[in-house]
Amino acid sequence: MTKHSRPGGLTRRRLLGGLATTLTPAAALAGTASASPAAPDPYAALGADVVTEFRTAWDSYRRLAWGRDELRPLSGSGSDFFIPGGTLGLTIIEALDTLYLMELDSELSAAVDWVKNDLRLDQRAPVQVFEAIIRLVGGLLSGYAATKDSALLARAGELADRLLPAFQRSATGAPYRYVNLATGEVHGAEVPLAEVGTCIAEFGELSRLTGNRTYFDAAKKALRAVCERRSPLDLVGTTINVETGAWVGTTATLDPPVDSFYEYLWDGWTLFGDKDLRTWYDTLTAAVFERLADRRNGRLWFRQADMTTGRITGHAQSELTAFYAGLLAQSGRPADGERYHDAWTAALGTFRLPPEYLDYRAMRALNPAYPLRPEYVDSCLFLWLTTGKDLYRSRARELYARQKRYCKVARGYTVVDDVTASPMRLGDLTPGYWYSENMKYYYLLFAKASRFDYRNNYLSTEGNVLRGLK
Repeated sequence: MTKHSRPGGLTRRRLLGGLATTLTPAAALAGTASASPAAPDPYAALGADVVTEFRTAWDSYRRLAWGRDELRPLSGSGSDFFIPGGTLGLTIIEALDTLYLMELDSELSAAVDWVKNDLRLDQRAPVQVFEAIIRLVGGLLSGYAATKDSALLARAGELADRLLPAFQRSATGAPYRYVNLATGEVHGAEVPLAEVGTCIAEFGELSRLTGNRTYFDAAKKALRAVCERRSPLDLVGTTINVETGAWVGTTATLDPPVDSFYEYLWDGWTLFGDKDLRTWYDTLTAAVFERLADRRNGRLWFRQADMTTGRITGHAQSELTAFYAGLLAQSGRPADGERYHDAWTAALGTFRLPPEYLDYRAMRALNPAYPLRPEYVDSCLFLWLTTGKDLYRSRARELYARQKRYCKVARGYTVVDDVTASPMRLGDLTPGYWYSENMKYYYLLFAKASRFDYRNNYLSTEGNVLRGLK
């Protein structure tokens, strides 16, 4: 997941296994451990436990916040994410394919009925374009992939059409940050890169399913608007003015608000075979490793630098960027992906849960929140699929145990405001992405998911399974 307006910070990403990657024999086994096929799978009980924990939180959402965007488990209420005083059923849409994978079919049926009968996409209010694409359009598409209910595909297309003015009314093709769902009015000309470029998987898949290239072409034009404005060092900044094309933020970084921009260059190439996207990804990645890579004690971190001069400007890292370990492995740099994951694993030797931001040189929390981020376990999944090493299931098991210990409450799970406090200080929110990402990754790692193709699949930055559902 990139995730900008989530509590405490911006985006992150997630990726695909198998479409352009040759899996090792161990990884190609559908969810099995590295032990012999005859041996019992030591993770099977954990897979069942994940379903139990998910079901507790889901039942709380159904009882206390059904139809609202998100659950507040401590206060026992619902909250709005996109529109104050309005709802787009975020948690319901985020959970569609997870319910399918976990074979919770009666719950899936109720969720689909809500989308078909109660979801209002014509609300006269602005929404954040990026979040609406990765979370709502993507969630509806994965729901369609799971159920083949044409109404879900139609709703995805309707929402995408309401978001298109953000792209079409921009002089550069990079989208405005906000669009009014009813009127098409746009605003927010200074847009972070992740919000500019994290749309080609969802829009491209919508084009593939409908035969209408408009969505793919809009998404690619947005990526081109950034890549063709890279610096002479082949670095990009953090924020661009979509009206003028001028850089507003000139720091080169992998962290938010850039993160999933890189992910979707690779995803677009892998899903749709677009050679421009592959060229842009390779060019920018080479510059990242030349200018930003920081190798320390056999581990890999990524610093910040000025995009024009290359001058080093910072040594911070966001947990959202932990997704990059899986992306590196999928895009042909597995050793670097493993080293970067090792670095985050070392951080978990200092912190009980990964803080939102840290100074990786001093191993000091810069932002001590833990908004139930899924990026570390996201990379566990894709490193396991790519390398076949059981190490990554083991690492996921450890973080799952810590999530249960520190984040579990009577009505499910909640975010942590300060991981350095003793006891930890809790917030009051179960983010929609927890249903779409965290618990799905754990389930796919621990269970032999009969409805998932472990050989050939695609998961979006939000964890939506757009391809690979059986």
